[in-house]
Amino acid sequence: MQQPAVGVIGGSGLYEIEGLTDIEEVSLETPFGAPSDVFITGMLDGVRMVFLPRHGRGHRLLPSEVPYRANIYGMKKLGVERIISVSAVGSMKEEIVPGHIVIPDQFFDRTQGKRASTFFGEGVVGHVQFADPVCHDLTHQLADAARTAGATVHQGGTYVCIEGPNFSTRAESNVFRSWGVDVIGMTNLPEARLAREAEICYGTVALATDYDCWYEGHEDVSVEAVLTVIKQNVAMARNIIKQVVGQLAKERVCGCGSALQYAIMTDPAHIPAETREKLDLLIGRYLA
Repeated sequence: MQQPAVGVIGGSGLYEIEGLTDIEEVSLETPFGAPSDVFITGMLDGVRMVFLPRHGRGHRLLPSEVPYRANIYGMKKLGVERIISVSAVGSMKEEIVPGHIVIPDQFFDRTQGKRASTFFGEGVVGHVQFADPVCHDLTHQLADAARTAGATVHQGGTYVCIEGPNFSTRAESNVFRSWGVDVIGMTNLPEARLAREAEICYGTVALATDYDCWYEGHEDVSVEAVLTVIKQNVAMARNIIKQVVGQLAKERVCGCGSALQYAIMTDPAHIPAETREKLDLLIGRYLA
């Protein structure tokens, strides 16, 4: 039985962490197609790590093109029990200054239905609890690690997930602010939903890169500005991962690992054989 692993989804350079050993590339197929790229595995302070560039190496995939199901399924197949999402976001509050770290605990969906964000369907119905969309334990550990790493941390808050790839209009940005959201991004909600269905803990390290376009007197968001802050924050993200790994070696005590226990509504006798085989990794233990 393989050692449980910690997964990291983010930019392509995150695995370049001092102390990471036994580095290998793992290419795999899933019932949901190919993941964004090869997985990078290694050992860090005795913990098995699995890294995946969300948009592929070279940043080739739009937010709506990311194969979210394949990515999360691949993480599950490689024994990942916790996923750390490292993501660039826009700040929707003045006090969240570009360069700060936000550890959100809520999401709001403003995507347009283009992305598959459930493993269910094709003859099997499941409904997971999602009132609290991130793992409480993991997010607290990430916040503590970020503080230890020297970051300015905003713990808690709402991440509004938009379709992209274009940034918001000024009107949209101001409406989102009126809703009280804290940060804006384009990728994390499908991941969080699928991670819950895969019974994987999920937490976000959101790197604030800009003030979107709502802040009068501040330059509107641009790719150049975002990339500048991201480069500055990559080292911080690596440091946070290194700081938190020791805590994640412990056995999980949260409820994420049994999220599907009462979620499957379909009588097992009525689940098509092809679907049962396709989802065996995720739901097999509940269909015995």
